[in-house]
Amino acid sequence: MNKILASFVLATMTTSAFAQSNTNSPYSQFGLGDLTDQSVGFNKGMNGVGLAMRRGNEVNTMNPASYSAVDSLTMLFDAGLSGQITNYKENGKKMNGKSGGFDYVVGQFRAFKGVGVTFGVLPYSNIGYNYSQSEYLNDASITKMTTTNKGDGGIHQLFIGTGIRLFKPLSIGANLSYLWGDYNRSITSSSSASNVSALQMLYTADISSYKLDFGMQLELPLSKQDNITLGATWTPGHSLKADAKCSVINSNSTISKADTTAYKLADALSIPTSFGFGLAYNHGQQFRMGADFTMQKWGSVDYPSFDSQAKTYTMKSGLLKDSYRFNLGAEWTPRPMGRKFLQRVRYRAGVGMATPYYYINGKEGPKELSASLGFGIPIMNGYNGRSYLNISGQVVNRSADNMIKETMFRLNIGLTFNERWFAKWKVE
Repeated sequence: MNKILASFVLATMTTSAFAQSNTNSPYSQFGLGDLTDQSVGFNKGMNGVGLAMRRGNEVNTMNPASYSAVDSLTMLFDAGLSGQITNYKENGKKMNGKSGGFDYVVGQFRAFKGVGVTFGVLPYSNIGYNYSQSEYLNDASITKMTTTNKGDGGIHQLFIGTGIRLFKPLSIGANLSYLWGDYNRSITSSSSASNVSALQMLYTADISSYKLDFGMQLELPLSKQDNITLGATWTPGHSLKADAKCSVINSNSTISKADTTAYKLADALSIPTSFGFGLAYNHGQQFRMGADFTMQKWGSVDYPSFDSQAKTYTMKSGLLKDSYRFNLGAEWTPRPMGRKFLQRVRYRAGVGMATPYYYINGKEGPKELSASLGFGIPIMNGYNGRSYLNISGQVVNRSADNMIKETMFRLNIGLTFNERWFAKWKVE
């Protein structure tokens, strides 16, 4: 138990130290930023599929009911990082951006027969962007106005969860997460003429709250080697009890004076109620495939908005919308116990689509299409256990009419340690 506690503290400290914005998308300026899918190493190779996946030698944080499948002798750790290159296109212009960082650290062990415990740190959302645009006041003007948009931050979650096998085919589970993070967004308008005032708007918030996730998995045997698993998850929505602040700063360089107006909205930020449904087919340890559908009820969540005409900062409905995501993925291992290395590699692939959860100037944001390829490379350790190096590549395309088009190339690297901590040694 001391090893478990030490590992939990180390995972928390490591991820907190490396936690950073893992995006440079201008679309992360809306809502709570770019939302993550809660997947880890093996899920990412199948494009995030996992609601109905369950095996005793991997951590599946997408559905806490899967924790009950953990093997009785092992202690599992999974840690991952990612890097991405994004190509942006707008009005015939192109540019590239790079981002990356530490993603997650999770661990899992069996507490009792049919009861697994999982803990770790996962990202919830990422915010990171910096872009500007310039235009002249009118056709005859030589005065150029430049507007710069910057933002950083995000939300992280430290969680602990348990999965319980109620009886042979049915398992349930729950996660309790501590959410923390912040966002800092600014819009600055400046002029090439010194007699024109500069206007800056700052939006900030500090978040410290909780999140609950509930899951269920039902295994239906088809034969000795084959079965179908049904999975479902539910996350209740609630207020984050976070204050949203807005500062409007009007400055004039010729008189060295700045006027600041500050606004504050109490309990302004919330997370939505979410549902997920998954189906998976398994053929022993050799082949599995699954499909996930998730829905987040953002349409019922109000969001703070500044009205430049009325000079008010108020909660407004209709800025966010319900979002949907569908993923399909599969994994094939030619011979799990084969002698040849390539026969033991896990080959993974997946595709998916998602709709946005926000409107941009009254129009729906960009839809997302994605595809992934991945490998689970076996690593033999000293006690006959098996660990895996999970490597996957993902292509994500986000586009909408008359908006910036993003094409993202992402590389995910994760390492799953499978250690026999709980084996009883026999001395003769």
